[in-house]
Amino acid sequence: MVYGALDIGGTKIAGALVDPDGALVVKARCATPAQGTAEELASAVASVLDELSGHPRWSALAGLGIGCAGPVDTVAGTVSPVNIPAWRGFPLAERVAAHPRMPAGVRPVLVGDAVAMTAAEHWKGAARGVDNALCMVVSTGVGGGLVLGGAVHAGPSGNAGHIGHISVEQNGPDCPCGARGCVERFASGTAIAAHALEGGWSPPPGVAPTAAAVAAAARDGNPEARAAFDRAGRALAAAVAATAALVELDLVVIGGGVAQAGETLFGPLRRHLADYAVLDFARGVPVVSAALELDAGLIGAAAAGSGAVAVRSGTGPAGPGVP
Repeated sequence: MVYGALDIGGTKIAGALVDPDGALVVKARCATPAQGTAEELASAVASVLDELSGHPRWSALAGLGIGCAGPVDTVAGTVSPVNIPAWRGFPLAERVAAHPRMPAGVRPVLVGDAVAMTAAEHWKGAARGVDNALCMVVSTGVGGGLVLGGAVHAGPSGNAGHIGHISVEQNGPDCPCGARGCVERFASGTAIAAHALEGGWSPPPGVAPTAAAVAAAARDGNPEARAAFDRAGRALAAAVAATAALVELDLVVIGGGVAQAGETLFGPLRRHLADYAVLDFARGVPVVSAALELDAGLIGAAAAGSGAVAVRSGTGPAGPGVP
């Protein structure tokens, strides 16, 4: 028996077969054609499923979970990712279910990508056994998920914990979601690289201007690169402190590509968090790295598809979503 998993974000579409213990059997991936048409995106997802379905254990598929950048509507099975413009109300769960090699009786389960990461970390990772936690994905975008009362809390439409679109600066930059000053506009990999470039940093010859390149420069002491990560850490700290004040947290777990920068990100985040989280019940919340690193989204999607992790959600429709 195996479970299928898809992890769809603004940079990559990953897939895996996962055994009942949470171990990855095989992985597949391709780049996300984020500026492509809806059908080009759907074809990229199908190509990952094509590769997985060629594995001998595909015949033992017992369930499949989809973690996708949001907003999502888990009731309708549709997605409207902020960083994938062509998908607005796109029927992703239905399209995956219609894949020609999908075994009879397997119905995909859709969750937000950060909810998937949260499910994984609560099942097998840094938040295992924790009753109240915030888990965040800091990558091409910024997402989050909540563990409340010992269960993953997805909310009525599957979008609870979407911390990337908390506004942390009233007069901040416009966000593609339609609001201003969102965490994502300061702390995503794209935002970090853009701010460093604006400040005068430039990557070495032949190196792409990515958040990873900015992190390398920050470790070497480049002031513009360090400032970009300090700005990101400050925005994350403000959002974490607000969440801790709202729901009371035992732990914060941060994963995703940008989190691979380690103390270059975590150092400023923890320092600013001490200034923002000052109420007795919010002060001193531990902030740790995701234990499952970049595989968390896949493991969590499989967990959702298998029912291994309890995900509390409602049955109401999602709100209007992204313009």
